[in-house]
Amino acid sequence: MTDETAVLSPSSVGPQRPAAEGAGRRQVWRSRRYRWDLRWSPYAFVAPFFLFFAAFGLFPLLYTGWAALHQVELTDPDSMTWVGLKNFTRLWDDEFFWNALRNTVTIGLLSTVPQLAIALGLAHLLNYKMRGSAFFRVAVLTPYATSVAAATLVFVLLFGRDYGMVNWALSAIGFDAVDWQNGTFASQLAVSTIVVWRWTGYNALIYLAAMQAVPGELYESAALDGASRWQQFRHVTVPSLRPTIFFTCVVSTIGATQLFGEPLLFNGGAGATGGSDHQFQTLGLYLYEQGWVNLHLGRASAIAWAMFLLLLVIAGAARLLRGREASR
Repeated sequence: MTDETAVLSPSSVGPQRPAAEGAGRRQVWRSRRYRWDLRWSPYAFVAPFFLFFAAFGLFPLLYTGWAALHQVELTDPDSMTWVGLKNFTRLWDDEFFWNALRNTVTIGLLSTVPQLAIALGLAHLLNYKMRGSAFFRVAVLTPYATSVAAATLVFVLLFGRDYGMVNWALSAIGFDAVDWQNGTFASQLAVSTIVVWRWTGYNALIYLAAMQAVPGELYESAALDGASRWQQFRHVTVPSLRPTIFFTCVVSTIGATQLFGEPLLFNGGAGATGGSDHQFQTLGLYLYEQGWVNLHLGRASAIAWAMFLLLLVIAGAARLLRGREASR
């Protein structure tokens, strides 16, 4: 039998067909798996975020909204009595709620405006080439890495009425001592100082990253036109950083609305009252007082949703201003 006959014989051709069919099926399966992977892998990668958000974000939000429509106590959260919008309408006549809202706005302004102004100046200085620039960039971020409790307790000592270093410095230049914890504006200024100290470096690094993305040709053109360093900062740097400044303003406003740790710890052992006359009680502190001190979970839920709606209004106003600015 010749070689050609051996190749074409049924005994040599037959066993190869199952192997060829198996290879074809494996190829089809691999192609199908590749299409499934290409289509569904992105959803699998982002699924953990949505699962955690649903469990720890969406569900608490919806449950808080449901609890806000009921009279419910923290001691017996399963016993709910439907009251509709009563928890919300009583906030309209609640002087402590409006006091907390005013304090939140005041502390927010006292902390946000100086904080962002100082951060912009620090970023402008750090943007220049100088020795040890990496050290200074890390150093300005150190307050952000410090815990709220540690920072606030240190500032409580600094703002002490009798032995605080701030009053000692004021007396050294001829001013009277200030009761920082019991005065209305003084206590709000002291709490704002803690916020400014903690968040200025963080915002400075955000501004610095935005400054380094500004094309150098703009500064060269301004210098050729005779612009000084200050004029370059005003007419080149600040306009280029406008979207970043807008972003930090919105984020800082949201953070000021949710301010909690600093005023709570600044009050010492007095709890969530925000001072003897509620002079620096923020919305976050008032929510905590209603829910975890007075045990009125329904009222606390209404306050939480009022804060949420306030943030939505702020975000909507910011979006509107941003749209108007972009349309110019």
